[in-house]
Amino acid sequence: MTLRRRFTLFTIFWLIFILILFNIFVYFFVIKITTRSEETVLDNKLAIILDNKRMQEINSLDDPDLLTEFYNINEMIRIITPNGQVINQLGGDEELLALPTDYRLTHNTGVNSYAGKRVLYLKEPIYDEMKVVAMIEIVRKLNVLDSYLQVLVGALAVTSMGAVLFAIFGTFWFTSRLTAPIQHMVQTMREIDRSGKLRQIDLGGREESAELQQLVRAFNQMIDRLDRTFEKQKRFVADASHELKTPLTVISSYANMLKRWGRDDEKVRDEAVLAISNEAIRLQNLTKSMLMLAEAEQEDWLKLERFDIVKMIDELARMMHTTFHRTIRVHSEPVGVMMNADKDKIRQLMVILLDNAIKYSKESIDIHITTTKNAIRIDVEDKGIGIPEQEIPHLFERFYRVDGARARTTGGVGLGLSIAKRIVELHDGNIDVFSKPNQGTAIALQFPKKNH
Repeated sequence: MTLRRRFTLFTIFWLIFILILFNIFVYFFVIKITTRSEETVLDNKLAIILDNKRMQEINSLDDPDLLTEFYNINEMIRIITPNGQVINQLGGDEELLALPTDYRLTHNTGVNSYAGKRVLYLKEPIYDEMKVVAMIEIVRKLNVLDSYLQVLVGALAVTSMGAVLFAIFGTFWFTSRLTAPIQHMVQTMREIDRSGKLRQIDLGGREESAELQQLVRAFNQMIDRLDRTFEKQKRFVADASHELKTPLTVISSYANMLKRWGRDDEKVRDEAVLAISNEAIRLQNLTKSMLMLAEAEQEDWLKLERFDIVKMIDELARMMHTTFHRTIRVHSEPVGVMMNADKDKIRQLMVILLDNAIKYSKESIDIHITTTKNAIRIDVEDKGIGIPEQEIPHLFERFYRVDGARARTTGGVGLGLSIAKRIVELHDGNIDVFSKPNQGTAIALQFPKKNH
C-alpha cells in the first residue's frame, strides 16, 4: 500500500471516528437541553395550576372546568385520587388518555417511551392540611422536539458526509504535494539505476516543508558524496593501473630481452635479473599497500587496546636507528602516556612517517610527545628537503608524490600517507603538515584521550 493511500485512510478513519463521537455528544446534549427546557415549562405550568384558588378547594377538584384554562395541545392533565381513580381529566390525544394511572406520594418527573414516542410526565401530590388527598399529573408528547431531533440528525449526517468527502479530496491533494518530492526521488533513483549516472533532485523553486527540504538536501548530499567517491575510485583505478603498468612493463621487457638474446650475455642477464627483482619487490609493496587501503575501509579494522605510546615509539625509534643508522630522538614527559587505540596501526602510522623522514632528510629526526587534558599530540620533525607549499594539500592523495620524489629513487608507491591519514581518521584524530623547502618538515598528530 502506498504512503499516500495509508495517510489518506488513516486520516479518514480518525475523522470519521471523531465525527461519530462529536455527533453522539451533540445529539444527546440537545436531547438533554430540550428535555430540561420542556420540564421547566411543565414545572411553571404546575406552579400556576397549584396557585389557583379553586385548587385549594378539595370539593372542586372534580370540576370539569377546573383545568380548562391550562390545557395545551399534545398534553393531558388529570387528577388522581389515592385509590387510583381519575376524578378530573382533560386532553384530546387518545394515546395520552389511555396511559395507565400511577399514583405517587412525592414529586416525580421523567421521560417515558409510549407507542414508539417520547412522553414527558410530571406528577405532584395535592395537600389538604398537610395530608395528601390527590395527585395532579401533566403529560406532554415531545413530537415537536423529536421532529427537530430528526432534522438535527439529518443535518449532522449531511455535514459529516460533506466533511468526510472534503477530507478525502483535501488529504489526497495534500498527500500528493507531500509525496511529490519522494516520488521525484524514486524516479531519480530509477533513472540512476537505468542510466548509471548520478544526478541530484531539483525542486524547481517549489516551496516544500522543512522536513522535505532536509530530506531532499540529504539525498543530494548523499549523491554528491557518492559522486566524489566514484570519482576517487576512478582516479584510484586509473592511478593504480598506471603504477602497476610500469613494473609490469619493465619485467616484461627484461624477460623478453632474456628470452631473445640476453641469456648468453652475463652482464645483460645480471642487469635483467636485478631489474626484475626490484620491480617485483615494488609490485609486491604496491599490492600490499592497496590491500591495506581496502582493509582500512572496513568498520572492524581497528582492535583497540590500552598501551604506553611513549614506550612503543621508543622501541620503534631504536629499531629504525639500528636498521637505517639514523639518529631518532624521542622527547616526552617523564611519566608514560597511556593511549587507547590500535597499537599495531599506530605503530604502522609511525613507521610510515619515520620512513618518509629518513628518505627525504639526512640529519637527525625528532619526535615530541605531549599531552593536554583532552588530547595526545605527536610531532615528527626532520630537517630534510621540505615540501613546496602548493604541494601540501595533495600529500594525502593516493599515488601522489612531490615533484622531487618522482624519480622513484626512494622506492615509494605514493600510498603511505594515504594509509597514515586513514589510520588517524579511524582514531578520530587530526593530522597536519608544516613544511618549507630546504628547511624540513613537521607532521603533527593529535588524538583525543579516551578512557576506554
